[in-house]
Amino acid sequence: MHATVVLDEARRAFVTHNEGISPAEDLCPVGSADAATVRATEHAELRDAMVRVARGDTEAFAELYDRTSARVHGLVLRVLRDPGYAEETTQEVFLQAWNTASNFDPSRGSVMSWLMTLAHRRAVDRVRSEQAATDRQALYESTSVSGPFDHVTEEVTRRLEHQSVLECLDTLTATQRESVAMAYYDGRTYREVAAHLGVALSTVKTRIRDGLTRLRGCLGGL
Repeated sequence: MHATVVLDEARRAFVTHNEGISPAEDLCPVGSADAATVRATEHAELRDAMVRVARGDTEAFAELYDRTSARVHGLVLRVLRDPGYAEETTQEVFLQAWNTASNFDPSRGSVMSWLMTLAHRRAVDRVRSEQAATDRQALYESTSVSGPFDHVTEEVTRRLEHQSVLECLDTLTATQRESVAMAYYDGRTYREVAAHLGVALSTVKTRIRDGLTRLRGCLGGL
């Protein structure tokens, strides 16, 4: 099966999974469990999921995406500092994970560490690629006729683009903005966001989904 199709199916399964869970099931557990035990359990569950992904199990891939995508995206965003590039690079990371799942070696680390390594490498490669493109553009401009007005125009355009992102963030509700920031800028899982805010997991998922939809619509309309 083509990797892009698999990723699309995983994302659809993720949405269906979210909509099919009742609020009672989504309530965050009381924070009395031992953190080391919880982390060890997660490592084991993700390791089992990766084994199934290596066998071509799309449901296992959907589970892997559900449980790790927010943290992967958070790392990529911190490196790239561009929401559009970060979203694209995150999808590339999971496509690579699907295509190379059989290369995962549990004796060398956890699934989360493996994914974060893939994410960091992809993000750094993207930075280098963008820098190379910038260098080529700079070389072209240095050998072309360009007056002070051209540089001023470019700087104004760059600042306006940055301002447009801030303005779009301001269109979110306070709860949406807070949830999105914690998940995608701080790299927290949805459950960690819910636990920190003291609300149901389903509530956090709805806030983030609606917030990202509004943000994407605002930026796309520029």
